[in-house]
Amino acid sequence: MKLYRFLTGPDDASFCHKVTAALNRGWELHGSPSYAYNDETRSMQCGQAVVKEVAGKDYVPEMKLSEQ
Repeated sequence: MKLYRFLTGPDDASFCHKVTAALNRGWELHGSPSYAYNDETRSMQCGQAVVKEVAGKDYVPEMKLSEQ
């Protein structure tokens, strides 16, 4: 099964740590990062898609992707 997640967060070290943690759990970067201004919070936001191949499991909508 192939899993997809889109990580988001503020433009600070916490976002980099979130992506680093995912990479160290076997996720791989997918595509280019995104960067946009959030009018509501008046701050820049980052985004990065990640994918992961998981053998021996079937996808179910109830699964928590961050735990895979």
